[in-house]
Amino acid sequence: MQEKHRLQVYKFGGASVRDAEAIRNLAHIVSANAPQGHLLIVVSAMGKTTNALEEIFHLAHSGQDYDTPLAVLREYHQNVATELRQESGGQIGTDDAEASQLETLLTQLSAQLTTLTPADYDRQYDQIVSYGELLATSIVAQALGAHWLDCRPLIRTDHTWREGRLDWPTTEYNIRDEVPRLLLTGPVVTQGFLGGTASGATTTLGREGSDYTAAIFAYCLHAESVTIWKDVAGLLNADPKIFADTVRYPEISYQETIEMAYYGASVIHPKTIKPLAVQHIPLYVKSFVDPMAEGTRIGDCRHAALAPAFIRKTNQCLISFESKDLTFISEENLEVIFGALAQVRLKINLMQNSAISFSVCTDFSAYRLDKLLDRLRDQFTIHYNTELELYTIKNYDPASIQRLTTGRELLLEQRTRLTFQFVSRGGLNEFIK
Repeated sequence: MQEKHRLQVYKFGGASVRDAEAIRNLAHIVSANAPQGHLLIVVSAMGKTTNALEEIFHLAHSGQDYDTPLAVLREYHQNVATELRQESGGQIGTDDAEASQLETLLTQLSAQLTTLTPADYDRQYDQIVSYGELLATSIVAQALGAHWLDCRPLIRTDHTWREGRLDWPTTEYNIRDEVPRLLLTGPVVTQGFLGGTASGATTTLGREGSDYTAAIFAYCLHAESVTIWKDVAGLLNADPKIFADTVRYPEISYQETIEMAYYGASVIHPKTIKPLAVQHIPLYVKSFVDPMAEGTRIGDCRHAALAPAFIRKTNQCLISFESKDLTFISEENLEVIFGALAQVRLKINLMQNSAISFSVCTDFSAYRLDKLLDRLRDQFTIHYNTELELYTIKNYDPASIQRLTTGRELLLEQRTRLTFQFVSRGGLNEFIK
């Protein structure tokens, strides 16, 4: 598996496997675009399964009844699997084998939910939410007649729950030792988003981490390319559900894509690009709605000035810290604040300081915010606002700034040579014209 031309990696997200019809479309894409060499397919949880599992986990962890949402989740997956089996006329997979694996996973999920304790929230989160990818890949592998591969023993991480840090040497050895022989006899279907510790505990790689998984396998196996199949025409300059008149980038560099992903562009997971760039593996973003469309190629390239990119992050929290004795915010103060933010795992999306205050914009988590307040309220006066939005304009110009800021209350703004950002109150319900 050392030659790049021998492997392609496809990644399908939740929308592309949300029901039986979507999985049939996936099978058609694989059949129509099957590479001459080998194919490894990375699959996310079906539809909104991750959100459903988060709700179930929260209920179980807090001692509330979760029987109804769990039953809905079970029925959803069973119905999709049954519909695919019936439509295949018994030709796809083996009914008993498929039903057995799916039921085994559902039984394991039910059993794990009964073991939750009030402690270790993040560790237990990973053990439960990971079942979304396990269930989805079980169904998709059977629909394709492909090998089902559990990625957790291969992708080795540390114990950073909910955002496992990769042990690259071990992961590379594991993947190269296990996967090539499976690829010799047909496509392989595996899970995105998941990893595992040396002791066998499940970890996750961060929300939307399936893109990263595809890049990990591509890097370790020297793939020819990676293709991410989305419900959009390629890498766009904005989310078409929010912004009117979006522009597709036919080709874009690794560096530009990394920066867009860092600021929150939803098409690509931020960690995806680096391992691909190291080995010069091109990344294609294509539409599963229109598989023959051109899409976007991400790789080593030079291009003219790009159209401004508009990125919105919702559910933001603006937190301001003031020294209680009205002294300046010093480096010592910042060290304490940064340390506390790291301990509670609140990531900074934007920060700004004045003489006596320091403000950060983070993704909102009531659980993590409470932990932060407990750590710092004795040292600082803390104010915070929730239900905010963070907007980023990459490669901005005066017209693009005016387009987004006109008529909005800006709580914080910041600009560099290429990037303009601001925090405002939420509630946008229509296209931004």
